[in-house]
Amino acid sequence: MNAAAEGVKLPLDDVMLSMDVVDTIRQDQRIAEREIDDDTRRTQLIDRLREVYRGQGIEVPDRILQEGVRALEERRFVYDPPAPGLSVTLAKLYVARWRWGIWVGGGLLAALLFWMSWQAFYVMPLARQEAASRAELSQTLPRQLNTLFSTIDAETNSAAVEAKAKQLREAGLAAAASGEAKPAREAAIEMSALLDELRLAYDIKIVSRSGELSGFWRIPKTNPIGRNYYLIVEAVDSVGRILERPVTNEETSRRENVKKWAVRVPEATFDAIQADKRDDGIVQRAIIGTKARGEIEPQWRLAILSGALTQW
Repeated sequence: MNAAAEGVKLPLDDVMLSMDVVDTIRQDQRIAEREIDDDTRRTQLIDRLREVYRGQGIEVPDRILQEGVRALEERRFVYDPPAPGLSVTLAKLYVARWRWGIWVGGGLLAALLFWMSWQAFYVMPLARQEAASRAELSQTLPRQLNTLFSTIDAETNSAAVEAKAKQLREAGLAAAASGEAKPAREAAIEMSALLDELRLAYDIKIVSRSGELSGFWRIPKTNPIGRNYYLIVEAVDSVGRILERPVTNEETSRRENVKKWAVRVPEATFDAIQADKRDDGIVQRAIIGTKARGEIEPQWRLAILSGALTQW
């Protein structure tokens, strides 16, 4: 009985010699195919192997030669790859994990970075914007509109001004309740402008400086045989500052912010101011109107007609 069959472990040197024997036989496939078929040929194979090793100066015991031949028959030192299957595929993937893991890991990292960027630069800003928009419509704008109305109501006794402020507030609140931010903001802007206008106080004075016109007349396009008379005025506050005022030009229908404009007056008023200036070059009664705090429209001291010009 051979050592392998008896379960006895061969010394390492014997195992190495057996492997070498197997390798020697494999190098000549004709010997393996022809001389291993029966006992006689097996004996001849062992004799031939003994001669091969003696020719190399190596003395190999017969038991080692027999063990080598037996190992070849039993395919003891032959690797038979496992049949394809899920376990084999998974094993191959595991062995090659560093090769494909770099690409998979890179892809996952890229996906993570994209998701984080999407959240940071789109989702979160959009959520904050939507939250701010909801807060503006439900809290900020209604509070602003109500505060402006209360302030305007406290600073004026004009029923017309109060009615206009109320109308703007109601329109703004309705727009905010409907989710329409733009008209609600516009209503708040108009109320702020109305409040600023209420707080202004100034005199409307005829320009009476040397080298500057104080008035002029113009033939209207709609009435070639008539004349329109104008006085050139400016708004001056209590400390002497000339204020910029919004004025609609009757010839162009454009509203402009100007520091000087021309108000239309009757011919008699124009003649009286002209005579006043001819005396000494100065208009003595230069203040023709006063805009008081809490009011929108000025109180005129002279007869004034509708219509104004911003260019002449």
